[in-house]
Amino acid sequence: RRAYSRTSRKRRMKRADPIVLSAPSGTGKTTLAHRLIEESDNCVFSLSITTRTPRQGEQHGLDYFFVDGDRFDQMIESGDLAEWAYVHGGRYGTPKKALNDAADLGQHVVLDIDVQGALQIRDAIPDAKLIFVLPPSVDVLLERLRIRGTEESEVLGLRLRSALEELEVALDFDYIIINEHLSDCVQEIRDIIEGKETVGLNSEAIESIEVCRAGITSILERD
Repeated sequence: RRAYSRTSRKRRMKRADPIVLSAPSGTGKTTLAHRLIEESDNCVFSLSITTRTPRQGEQHGLDYFFVDGDRFDQMIESGDLAEWAYVHGGRYGTPKKALNDAADLGQHVVLDIDVQGALQIRDAIPDAKLIFVLPPSVDVLLERLRIRGTEESEVLGLRLRSALEELEVALDFDYIIINEHLSDCVQEIRDIIEGKETVGLNSEAIESIEVCRAGITSILERD
């Protein structure tokens, strides 16, 4: 099994904990989140609040909660957001009440967010399970990025530099898993949710991260 646990959580959970997935772009965490929800009766997606204008076909309360800047500011000031961030000119956040309501119903909210948002979630909800997803190799990461149409060197370089920054805080997460085979990766997350042991050595986690960082650095230096 290729999952590494930073802490052991043997105590019985009275409420369902949020499940936070973070990863470098191209690692496949969004596909992973969708598959996890499809195959789990007690997992639901987090619905974000945003200040951006709805795109064609998007509905309030279905795709996002759309609010104006003043309302977003009020939610920040009153502590109603578990995390928030600027993304491409708009603001996005996760309502704390939605996480708590789902937890009370025994539903694990799955959040597909960046590392900064993930660490904010930990501050707001200490029992949240933070999972950092690694690609099986840098070559696979590059292949996935190129399939997504990000093969332009400038865009690809930007994503790889962002990946390096994200990898620097990977060991602050509770678990590190490697997305080599989607079904296996989903099962590892389900094991984490169910409280089954996913024990690994921190030295192995560090080695996996460092191999990935070294490969990305080599590519950036070469280009």
